[in-house]
Amino acid sequence: MLEESSESSFSPLAGKLVVEFAGIGPGPFCGMLLGDLGARVIRIDRPRASTGELSEETLASYRREVMGRSKWSIALDLKSDESAEIVKGLIARADVLLEGYRPGVMERLGYGPEEAFALNEALIYARMTGWGQSGPLANLAGHDLNYISVAGVLSMIGPKDGPPSIPLNLVGDFGGGGMYMAFAIAASLATPPSQRHRIVIDTAMCEGAATLASMIFGMRGAGGWVDQRESNLIDGGAPFYRIYRCSDGGYLGVAALEVQFYQELIGRLGVADEAAFSAQYRTETWPQMRSAFEAIFASKPRGYFEELLAGCDACSFPVYSPEEALAHPHNVARGAFVEMAGVTQPAPGPLFNGSRPTKPGLPPYPDEHRREVLDLLEAT
Repeated sequence: MLEESSESSFSPLAGKLVVEFAGIGPGPFCGMLLGDLGARVIRIDRPRASTGELSEETLASYRREVMGRSKWSIALDLKSDESAEIVKGLIARADVLLEGYRPGVMERLGYGPEEAFALNEALIYARMTGWGQSGPLANLAGHDLNYISVAGVLSMIGPKDGPPSIPLNLVGDFGGGGMYMAFAIAASLATPPSQRHRIVIDTAMCEGAATLASMIFGMRGAGGWVDQRESNLIDGGAPFYRIYRCSDGGYLGVAALEVQFYQELIGRLGVADEAAFSAQYRTETWPQMRSAFEAIFASKPRGYFEELLAGCDACSFPVYSPEEALAHPHNVARGAFVEMAGVTQPAPGPLFNGSRPTKPGLPPYPDEHRREVLDLLEAT
C-alpha cells in the first residue's frame, strides 16, 4: 500500500460552498471533483414522486451513483415560493453555483446570473452546455458524440478503413465538459473573494474537447499531422504505437515511441537484428513492420508478453479489463480505487503531500440532507 505522508490530508477546497443544480453526466462529475477536493457540495434535486420510505433496493441504487459521492442533497420545487427562499439563501452564501441546463432555463426559473449576483456579487456562476451560451448551435440538443464531431476530434479517432471510433463519452462530456469546468472553477476560486466580481464561466463541451486536442491541432498546423486516421504517429498509424491481438484473443498496447524504448521492445522480442525493424521512423517501412509485429504478437498469448515485457521500458502493456485494472498491483499500491456501498470506484485525487485529499462520503438520496442544509442557512 501507498505509504501515507506524516502530514495530515490536504483538501484544497475545504470551506468552499458549491450549489449544484442536479443534472446528468458532466455537471455531477464536476461537482464530484470539487467535493473530492474538500468543497461542501449541496445538490438541489427535484422532489421525489413519492415521499414514503425508500425501499432497500431504491436506496442502494442511489448509493451506487458514484458522481453523487460526498454531496448533500435537498429536494426543492424550484417554482415554489418556499423553495425559492431556500435557493436564494444558498446562493447568497455560496462560493460557486454550478448548472448545466440549456441556455435560458435558469433565467426562466428566476436564478439567472443577474438574479444571483443581486444576492452575491462574489459568486462564481458556472454554466456548462454542449455548445456554449451563444452561437448558432447554442439552443440545439446534443450529446458527446455531436460535440466532439463539431470540434473536429472524432474524425481523428479510429481505423483508416472504417468509421471513426466512439471514445465512450470521455472526450466531450467528461474531459471537455466536467474536467474543463472544474479547472475553470478552481482557477476562479484562486482569486481572492474581494476581487471576484460577477464571474460567469461559460463552458462549452465542444470547445473543451477541441482544447484537449491542442497538441494535435499544433502538429497539424506544422505539417506533422495528416487528416487521415491511422496515418500518424499516435493514431495507430505507427507500428510501434498500436494495439495488437494476441493468440488468446487478448490485446497488447505498444507505445514504444522514443528510440530507446523501441530498441528495448525489439530487443526483448528478439528481433533487433531483423530488417523489418531496422528503420523505426521511415514511414515507407511501416506496412512491413506492422505485419511483422502482428505475426509476433499473434503467435503467443497475452500473458506471455506481459511477463516478457514486465519491468522494462518497452512501454508495452496488456489492455486490461476494468476488473483486471482494479486488481493490478500498481493501482492497489497507490490506492487508486476505493469501495463504497458495494461499488469499486476511482479514489479522490490527485495526491497532495502523499495523501488522497478526502475519503468520499456516500452518495445521497434526494432530500437526505434537508435538515443539515436548513441548519446551515440558519447558522450563517
